[in-house]
Amino acid sequence: MSKGFLKKYLTDEQLRAIASRIAEQESRTHGEIHVSIRHRLHWKERKKSLHDVAIGEFHRLGMHRSRKRSGVLILLLFSERKFQIIADEGIHTKVPAGTWERMAEMISSHFVKGNFYDGICAAVDAVGIELRKYVPREAGDTDEISNDVDVS
Repeated sequence: MSKGFLKKYLTDEQLRAIASRIAEQESRTHGEIHVSIRHRLHWKERKKSLHDVAIGEFHRLGMHRSRKRSGVLILLLFSERKFQIIADEGIHTKVPAGTWERMAEMISSHFVKGNFYDGICAAVDAVGIELRKYVPREAGDTDEISNDVDVS
């Protein structure tokens, strides 16, 4: 993805602010939050469902290796105007049914208005709230996944 393309949606300053927000949310939970902005790289990937692309990204980032399997990925495909939220089994099995769908609706309401930064921040905060409920911070917790927004 070219930086020029991304700049239509988010500034470098906003990307850094999102990373800080992730760090802030993660400081209160054992869970891991990651935001990835990308496009489908090759023809094989273009044939996959959005969910399958998100699963691939989840594994590429090593999120499935977190100690308590409590990672949550927010994957954004701006070029397709699509996004997916997926959570590892350590958190997905604990949150009430419909939680991720409600978050998706909230994000969509921001994105429809062109408020991409606000939508991503709201999603990070909402994920952080759920993580605190079900996988609170413990002594000795470490940050297992980079907080930087992954752009590829």
